[in-house]
Amino acid sequence: MLSTLLLTAAIFITPEAGIPALEKARDQVRASAKPGTIIIRRGDYFVDHPIELNGRDPAGTLYLAEPGVRFIGGVRLRDWKPVEDAAILARLGPEARKNVRVHTVANLGGLQARGFSRDRKPAHSELFFAGDRMTVARWPNGDEFTRIASWADPEAPDDGHGQNLGRLPYGFRYAGDRPSLWKPDQNIWVHGYWAWDWADSYDRIASLDTKTRTIVTAPPHGLYGFRKNQRYYFLNVLEELDAPGEYYLDVAAGRVYFWPPSDVAKAEVFLSKLDAPVFRVRGAKELTLDGFAVEAARGNGLEIADSTGIRVRNARLRNIGNVGIVVEGGKRNIVQGCSIAFTGDSAIEVSGGDRATLTPGEHQVTDCDIHHMGQWVRTYNPAVKLSGVGHRVAHNHIHDAPHAGILMTGNDHIVEFNNMHHLAMETGDVGAVYIGRDYTERGTQIRYNYIHELGGIGLGSMAVYLDDCASGITVYGNVFHKLKYGAFIGGGRDNRVENNVFISANPAVHVDARGIDPKPVWHNMVYKLMRPKVPDGGIYFERYPELRAVLPYFQVDTGVPPEGNLIRRNLIYGPGIAIRKPALPYVPTPVDNTTLPDDSGFDPATGAYRTPPGAPHTPIPVERIGPTGAWRSK
Repeated sequence: MLSTLLLTAAIFITPEAGIPALEKARDQVRASAKPGTIIIRRGDYFVDHPIELNGRDPAGTLYLAEPGVRFIGGVRLRDWKPVEDAAILARLGPEARKNVRVHTVANLGGLQARGFSRDRKPAHSELFFAGDRMTVARWPNGDEFTRIASWADPEAPDDGHGQNLGRLPYGFRYAGDRPSLWKPDQNIWVHGYWAWDWADSYDRIASLDTKTRTIVTAPPHGLYGFRKNQRYYFLNVLEELDAPGEYYLDVAAGRVYFWPPSDVAKAEVFLSKLDAPVFRVRGAKELTLDGFAVEAARGNGLEIADSTGIRVRNARLRNIGNVGIVVEGGKRNIVQGCSIAFTGDSAIEVSGGDRATLTPGEHQVTDCDIHHMGQWVRTYNPAVKLSGVGHRVAHNHIHDAPHAGILMTGNDHIVEFNNMHHLAMETGDVGAVYIGRDYTERGTQIRYNYIHELGGIGLGSMAVYLDDCASGITVYGNVFHKLKYGAFIGGGRDNRVENNVFISANPAVHVDARGIDPKPVWHNMVYKLMRPKVPDGGIYFERYPELRAVLPYFQVDTGVPPEGNLIRRNLIYGPGIAIRKPALPYVPTPVDNTTLPDDSGFDPATGAYRTPPGAPHTPIPVERIGPTGAWRSK
């Protein structure tokens, strides 16, 4: 309940008055130069430009939304019509002709090339029916893929791993004759894992030759190339608008064609329009945004830049085209108790601190429920992406996504007490928690997390993936269950894997020596990519004295071995520790690890486990894992 004092001092905003009233109230508080409280009454607020907060807003100002407040970055579509255009009807199947409806919309946002290695672009104008994201008309239907039959490149050079990749400008060949049923259309796109199961992208089809079954995609192209048998599908194909819940965008004509799942006149239908953030906070201090919901926007939900002490509490962000919340720069900003789901890209991205001086940014993401991120760009768009120095991700529930849960670069982060599961459900060679490719990104602690029931195809998934010579990371007191790899040390140094519990991981711990592998892909990674990042001295050697031991290896050309990795005091139910042969001379013998024959006494619902008598293992406080709810006001 709000206190009487708070109520009497507050400014109230109603849906009828809308965003102009909210901005007027903001300006009124600014003019007073004193902190104020703006209470937003229950209802829908349609946003066609960012709501701006900045350094003119007095510190201590509270924006408090009542339950049921929604900020919508789109428009509601009501007047759907039967399709009468004979040319369109001729391209639809018999059932679709009876069920598809059309709506004219000005300034539709079309699909754009986006994905791995590409600049982030706003999502197209998406359709949401009764709160659910609808499907752009595609083939194959559902979650199915078809496969690349072959590349069209006459040379297909070696990819560095001893395999051939067809170069992107030459296109690829498909199998079967399904595209011969389609009328030529410049609106058709493809989405695929073209070379690797950890890199996806969207591309418009520039040409489709049904005689040679060859597809050439439009430039600019992404990375890598086309590999035989990799997965892809077609989308925005009018002829494939053949199931309830599918839609097709004709951007040039400004029309949306839609087969509604049920009576469209009785449902709430939104089309996203806003290609900028719904809220934009820049250079502000000590503001609180509490209780609001953001939906149906093409861009980001909320951006916080160069600000200090901003608190985002109890927010609900869903059906966002790009990222739910972006925190960039500044210090001590907190995202707390939020629900973020069904984002096109990441759910939350946090950067800050100074890597040159190792000054922490001290941002936090706590007590959140985060799921179904990466709904458009499927790879490298996690629940939380961290960069910089000194951030904390704690007590979150992170689940149900195609790729990673937490991706990190930088130093001295803390990832603790998170419940993470059903990640990597569409990708391979991926970690629920991932960091890699920099000897200097040290000091991070991954502790007291419950990571379980991961997916993974091809090379599979890892609970904690210290990839490509990631070094100086502590993995302590975690519970790992039902996954391929537990802790994976990919050639790095000075990592600690200690006091964890591994159940049904195969193996529990992996260590390899890719840093001394002479193959060009690994040798170039060490000497061309990673060596320039290591300083000759200064604060990094003071903070991380083990880093000095890397320098002598840069004076020779034989690689950097995986020295200093400690594996101790772990409980292992099932397969144990796999130290690959080239790494054996460099890895200290694992000590005080206890291997048990079965997992009796383990509770998969909570992560609680039994400690056998005499095992040199400190009990893990599993009862503290996951959201606490302690932050909520009464």
